[in-house]
Amino acid sequence: MKNYKFALVGATGLVGRTAIKVLEEFDLPLSEITFFASSRSAGSKLSYKGKEYIVKELTDTSFDEGFDFAIFSAGGDTAKHFAPIASQKGCVVVDNSSAFRMEENVPLIVPEVNSEEIKNHHGIIANPNCSTIQAVVPLKVLDDKYKIKRVVYSTYQAVSGAGQKGVNDLENGLKGEAPKKFPYQIVNNCLPHIDVFLENGYTKEEMKMVNETRKILKRPDLKVTATAVRVPVINSHSESINVEFENDFDLKELIETLKNSEGIVVVDNPEKNSYPLATQASGHNEVFVGRIRRDESVPYGINFWDVADNIRKGAATNAVQIVQKLIEMDK
Repeated sequence: MKNYKFALVGATGLVGRTAIKVLEEFDLPLSEITFFASSRSAGSKLSYKGKEYIVKELTDTSFDEGFDFAIFSAGGDTAKHFAPIASQKGCVVVDNSSAFRMEENVPLIVPEVNSEEIKNHHGIIANPNCSTIQAVVPLKVLDDKYKIKRVVYSTYQAVSGAGQKGVNDLENGLKGEAPKKFPYQIVNNCLPHIDVFLENGYTKEEMKMVNETRKILKRPDLKVTATAVRVPVINSHSESINVEFENDFDLKELIETLKNSEGIVVVDNPEKNSYPLATQASGHNEVFVGRIRRDESVPYGINFWDVADNIRKGAATNAVQIVQKLIEMDK
């Protein structure tokens, strides 16, 4: 079996550290693994499969030694500079930032949804936004069977989506300290403001969901709208998703279709107060779906509740799954 040289950029961050755990779980055939970070974190130590590694500083020559694959979890500016350098030296980069997502020649991949697009890469593959990833896993299944007409997103996003500083704001806010990451306290609050506001009145996060959904589902004209809200939850994003279809459906059949689809766990038993919870999804790689019911205000519509670990499936796990697919394709 061939073994691969692998690099993790942004290894000391929230997503990077989770990616290490996921890599251990997936047990990919990696002969070498190297951890990169900024000069600030270089020299620190990380453990992988019981062995200790010293984190190296990311520089323009870091990829000279010839890596097969790299996951970048270090922000857009870092990706824009270093990902092209890595790809030019033969390394396939899976990037977690928004730097390349909407570029025409860069595949935007959720393995359960559009893994066939991976082969079209030119050295860089984009990981979608965390809130988009968990939404399109069930939406793709439904679109294939019933043809989606319109999607309305309302998200309830955990503070870990804003990185360690977001988590700190919640934890420190409980002690009465002022926020440093968010514009207002997140304790006892819901902030309808994720990323910057754009000229159309939407936030960048909301438009990411709109545009990425269209690209991933290959539905450039799909009607999609979103409201993204930060809530005082440590981890796992929750989403209320309203879908209108072109065609009628049998609700029981629709639920069975979701149950039998890759990467989805249906938790839906109102009689037993059974529905997806953030606490339930944390630490898992699947997307949890429940509260599936007809939208009685339109002829062919449903509402459902969609929950996933935003650091795992929304970032680290999705990226590792892409690398896994790349390895399978190489075989």
